[in-house]
Amino acid sequence: MVFETHCVYSDRESVSVNEGDSVTLNTGVQTKHQEDIKWYFNGILIAQINGDQSKICTDVQCNNGTERFRDRLKLDHQTGSLTITNITNTDSGDYELLLFSSSNTESVFKVTVRGVSADEEYKMKTISVIRGEYVILDPDEDLKDEMMWYFNDNIIAKITGDPNKTCIDVQFEEERFRGRLTVSQTGSLIITNTKIKDSGVYRLLVINNSNSFSISREKSFNLSVFVLSTGEIAGISAAAGAVLLVAAAGVIYCIWKKKSK
Repeated sequence: MVFETHCVYSDRESVSVNEGDSVTLNTGVQTKHQEDIKWYFNGILIAQINGDQSKICTDVQCNNGTERFRDRLKLDHQTGSLTITNITNTDSGDYELLLFSSSNTESVFKVTVRGVSADEEYKMKTISVIRGEYVILDPDEDLKDEMMWYFNDNIIAKITGDPNKTCIDVQFEEERFRGRLTVSQTGSLIITNTKIKDSGVYRLLVINNSNSFSISREKSFNLSVFVLSTGEIAGISAAAGAVLLVAAAGVIYCIWKKKSK
């Protein structure tokens, strides 16, 4: 099989991502200024778009039998940038970008996918809280990254790395949370005066951007807000009462001892 290599120079960019992340390889152009954009993986055509967008394809559409990515490729129709979602270790290799225009160029991205150990792998975190209490969903992330919080696939907060540009979706917040959402300077989501309807999956999308590529990863929290039963409340009250009785007995004993002296 023969591949086109008509470009006048080549740039090489190294990208290292964790297994399961998504990575976007940026072209840095607008397709209307280009005659043709083609993406190759280890010499095999995997995506293509031309300037007038009359021909767009990814994966098996471009090359029959090329099913390595299994619908995990996304091509930006405006820029020609290529996104690989849920990346696996078999996706490691060279991604070659060919831009055919008045000044043909070539860029090569060497993508290395790191395996994630059982200790490092982030599973969905389950959190339980009593109704009326507050809860903090802490992602343990670097705030220089861009973060977006979602609840039931609706965006509820966005953090850009600049504390002055942190925002909460007012419409959604008013409909469900009504002033009970805040975002800390570390990117943690805080819900006060929790209600039963706050139960559900909270998803955090973390995006690390550079000029040539961007890496996105996702973390999820399954929040369960519950109500104490009458028996549990009575038990807590009894326990609290017992503590108060012991404390009172201690105070009485100290006073008695002091007087007897």
